[in-house]
Amino acid sequence: MTAFDCIVFGGGTGNTVASAAADEGLETALVEKGPLGGLCLNRGCNPSKMLLQHANVHNTVRDADEFGIDATVEGVRFGEFVRDVNAELADVASSKETNKREEDNLTLFQEEARFVDDHTIEIVASGETHSAEKVVIAAGSRPVVPDAIDGLADVDYLTSDDAIRLETPPDRLVVLGGGYIAAELGYYFDSFGTDVALIEMEDSLVPREDDEVAAAFTDIAGDRHDVHTGYRASSVTESDGEITVTAESEAGDEIEATGEELLVALGRRPNTDGIDLDATGVETTDSGFIATDDQLRTNVENVWAMGDIADNGMFKHSGDYEGEVMIDNVARGEERTADFTALPHAVFTEPRIGAVGETEAALDDAGREYVVGRAEFTDTAMSRALKLDHGFVKVLADPDSHEILGCHIIGHEASMLIHEVAPAIRYGATVDDLANTLIHAHPSMSKVVMKACKDITDAE
Repeated sequence: MTAFDCIVFGGGTGNTVASAAADEGLETALVEKGPLGGLCLNRGCNPSKMLLQHANVHNTVRDADEFGIDATVEGVRFGEFVRDVNAELADVASSKETNKREEDNLTLFQEEARFVDDHTIEIVASGETHSAEKVVIAAGSRPVVPDAIDGLADVDYLTSDDAIRLETPPDRLVVLGGGYIAAELGYYFDSFGTDVALIEMEDSLVPREDDEVAAAFTDIAGDRHDVHTGYRASSVTESDGEITVTAESEAGDEIEATGEELLVALGRRPNTDGIDLDATGVETTDSGFIATDDQLRTNVENVWAMGDIADNGMFKHSGDYEGEVMIDNVARGEERTADFTALPHAVFTEPRIGAVGETEAALDDAGREYVVGRAEFTDTAMSRALKLDHGFVKVLADPDSHEILGCHIIGHEASMLIHEVAPAIRYGATVDDLANTLIHAHPSMSKVVMKACKDITDAE
């Protein structure tokens, strides 16, 4: 058995924690069975957003006539740009591996491993064991593939891991799920000519979003996809190279959707079972995630958890933030607390979605009073320049103090606009601050956020 000061189990954001621990003089082991960089770099945020930008450029050229410009798409080198994107990111992952192997005080085990006890892991292939006083669990997540759908295991379905590597867009694609992964990949393939059918058990697509945003997106997505909300997939069959999904509503109504490919995009689950976490005393939540406190500590002394496996948002940016907290607490021995009060997120489809803070439904459930400010994108000068015909900002605030409680945006560059509101929530700013104190450049799209705040202040 080799004794280390620190073991980091997972090479996504965990690799930055491992490097920091090594820099602080701790003999550190970094364990990752796949390429370094984790889900985001290799199979998630980075490749998907790079591919989505190809879709955006394609659609800009396609729609140039709206601006009096004659342009046509003469061809799409789909397989070429898919290969280029994945090769570029593979080079980044390889570079990370090379750099890690050259770092002082750091040993990289690029192999499958599992827990033996709270502070000991075993390398599966060799049987070698390694222990450490400090352990960071950052082993990530994987796509959910439900057992309850009859016939699903018998067909050659795709997950998001596979979809971003398809070198030919299918003529027809059936997508199980309607969350952000389904929405983004549906938009991506539709942009290159695929007929997309989305099957979502909830009443709208992107159901984790504000109800009004989700409803607006569902309407817009319905103009380009076959959208079936309120249906749960019950069976899957394959015949003559095509896959058919049968889905049922609560009322017993039945629909079928058929395609060349089937994408299962039903969310992600933590990898707790894949690392033999049961061999430890680490507690998990009812959903299977590792339970942590506000310092990202588990119930076992000197064992921390971060990233998707701990479910503090399941976003790369929340993982990066957790990494900074972990560096202070694990590598430097501090007691920093994590604050996810103003954790923004975005959906990079068309239109984009950005959100931070509470939804109306959450505030209603909590019995908290609030007021709503709203502004349409079409109320701004920039929307006319961009020829936008949809999009809105909704701000939720305390009726007395005007403290901002949440903000929800659907429309052009919502992923950027939301970052005006995130720091406002984090530092206790009010709608009055954004409406009347902060000067917004004219005619920038950011004025739609100001107008939503003024909708509250001007009503009094």
